[in-house]
Amino acid sequence: MSDGLSRRTMLRGLGVSMALPMLECMAGPARGAARAMAGAALGSKAAGAVGAAPVRLAYVFMPNGVNFEAWAPIAGATPKDFALSPTLEALAPVRGNINVLTGLTLQRARANGDGPGDHARSSASFLTGMQARKTAGNDIRNGVSIDQVAAQAVGHETRLPSLELGCEMAPSSGNCDSGYSCAYSSNISWRDEATPMAKLVDPAAAFERLFGDATQAAAARERLARRQSILDFVLEESRSLSSNLGAGDRRKLDQFQSAVREIELRIERARSESEPRKLPAMAAPAGIPDKLSEHFDLMYDMLLLAFQTDTTRVATLMLAVDGSNRAFPELGINEGHHQLSHHQNNQEMIEKIRRIDRFHVEGFARFVKKLGEAREGDGSLLDNCLVMLGGGISDGNAHNHEDLPIVLAGRGGGAIETGRLIKSPRETPLCNLYLAMLERAGCPRESFADSTAVLSL
Repeated sequence: MSDGLSRRTMLRGLGVSMALPMLECMAGPARGAARAMAGAALGSKAAGAVGAAPVRLAYVFMPNGVNFEAWAPIAGATPKDFALSPTLEALAPVRGNINVLTGLTLQRARANGDGPGDHARSSASFLTGMQARKTAGNDIRNGVSIDQVAAQAVGHETRLPSLELGCEMAPSSGNCDSGYSCAYSSNISWRDEATPMAKLVDPAAAFERLFGDATQAAAARERLARRQSILDFVLEESRSLSSNLGAGDRRKLDQFQSAVREIELRIERARSESEPRKLPAMAAPAGIPDKLSEHFDLMYDMLLLAFQTDTTRVATLMLAVDGSNRAFPELGINEGHHQLSHHQNNQEMIEKIRRIDRFHVEGFARFVKKLGEAREGDGSLLDNCLVMLGGGISDGNAHNHEDLPIVLAGRGGGAIETGRLIKSPRETPLCNLYLAMLERAGCPRESFADSTAVLSL
């Protein structure tokens, strides 16, 4: 067979070709050894959450840190006796449905010897737990984020494996923070070390992503049927080829066929996307509102709809990019957020930061309230969610990355008691919390990034 197959052997069907893996029989006599096959299949998927109501995971990111003095909760005699701080008082209406966490740290967001850039490092590390690096060619080196770990495990059970949303447009190329790539400060969700997951900022685009455009359904079905025909042809041809191969090449071809079958599963999921879907009661958004609070609420509504319709079970929302210098005119604040965060103990600037912090918490509280009002089974949608609000910087003026501001809403399928202050020893990795959230969603892992154990919740 060494002379019978060209190195460029292809399986062809309907005018579209698909490359075979590099087989031993394709190599000349001088080459001999096998090469790795191209296009390996996706990794194995862990079982998703069992039962009638799956657990949904969401991660909401706040930029620039907070004024920690006004944020920090006050411990009581028991975890349930804690007092809400001035900033966290906005959570009073949903206090019984949230836990406030202290002591968690993003160790790898700290300076690593290449100069300043805390904002880029904090957002890059927020869900990855990895250390962002400056590189000579502005290459990106990060890591897979925890939301994408969850999506790989349970995403096959929903139409969208994950949903990435944001409330501020930002570039993902060029330098944005002291020599770090803009990709670091503009994204928290990462498919792999070099690939951020692009976020949707326009509520109308998010709505279309969730519910599609019915006018395109027929064309989409036609494309999917054509792709399926191609894959059927590819599999038939590869099976006929298998009888003429040696044991090593047959093993590679089996792996190739597994990859093709994985593509078929993705096509089946895409086929469900092309089918008309029942629209929710709310009207489709017209675009990005001028008022920031309305924009926040609309993006939270997109998250609510995504979970209500079980379109996805994994989502992220960036309220702004880290280092954002956006003003808040509806709060009477015309200075930029980042500028104010470097207040140098100026009391007027500190008060404005406190108002911005509370604004973020108020929006989150409204979202948690809506989750609690959405009925699911014998309880609420919130009962079957874990939604984290937090950031990669603690005090914005100090740029520190320990004792991060973290709030966790929801009961994770009834497995978590709420209404508590959960104190962890200082320097406890934030990734320990991520392991606990994965566990409640039915996709446990032994470790992630710099984790040391599953956080006790």
